[in-house]
Amino acid sequence: MPLRLPDLLPAIDILKRENIFVMNSSRAHAQDIRPLRIVILNLMPLKITTETDLIRLLSNTPLQLDINFMKLKSHTPKNTPIEHMMMFYRDFETMKQEKFDGMIITGAPVETMPFEQVGYWNEISQIFEWAKTHVTSTLYICWAAQAGLYYHYGVPKYDLPRKMFGIFPQHKLEAYAQLPIFRGFDDEFMMPHSRHTEVRRNDILSCNKLTLIAESEESGVSIVMARNGREFFITGHLEYAPNTLDKEYRRDKDIRDDVDLPQHYYRNDNPDNQPVVTWRAHANLFYNNWVNYYVYQETPYDISKIE
Repeated sequence: MPLRLPDLLPAIDILKRENIFVMNSSRAHAQDIRPLRIVILNLMPLKITTETDLIRLLSNTPLQLDINFMKLKSHTPKNTPIEHMMMFYRDFETMKQEKFDGMIITGAPVETMPFEQVGYWNEISQIFEWAKTHVTSTLYICWAAQAGLYYHYGVPKYDLPRKMFGIFPQHKLEAYAQLPIFRGFDDEFMMPHSRHTEVRRNDILSCNKLTLIAESEESGVSIVMARNGREFFITGHLEYAPNTLDKEYRRDKDIRDDVDLPQHYYRNDNPDNQPVVTWRAHANLFYNNWVNYYVYQETPYDISKIE
């Protein structure tokens, strides 16, 4: 089944060229199917790139998904045309009476700031609280994972001496290896990371409402689950495209003094070589499992009954 996307969304043409089956809203309205409603709160600077990355992963489910985009009223993006935001995004204020089967909240380039000093902290706190009763399952990614863990469970974040940057091997904790979210996973899987802060294992384990389900000897806490899968906190970026870290490295290497060569990324660790993509299969599995087992099989047919 296809994804149902807003008419004229730039991602449609990009994904069609990749032979991914997408459907615009006009055609989808003709089908008598109750699609799953997914809302994406996109906090990343390059909105169109992140939209395409996430939609590419969501496209692998056999279910029809109705993709919606949320924005913050208290923050104006600087790197995305205002026309794009007006055409495809809606303020939280206009959406807060609606309910959604699934939600994805992305990272944001504010991770070195204390949470309460982020300009939109009050508004995003309202969204975090709203999601508890208006969404069946929510994925929190990178900064959003740290912010969600802090808001919901009081888990602090810590500055890193050097940027955690590269593709790092992760492993499932044995006690949770059979969770549906890991169906089809190998014993180890790779995950891109690009962050200057971290959450720590001991803080997660000390909270009995949180379950650490995957981690890495190199990059630390990887995936945390709460409320039986109604919340997942992912410290890395499974959604990243093959060239994302390369772009970040070349953008920052002469500007910041804490950016090293991304680890386990370029062939032979040589930035003149192409990146080696080692995370894409598990990224597709993760998102497919999330949609199937934690959204579709848990959400009520009458979406108004989500609570």
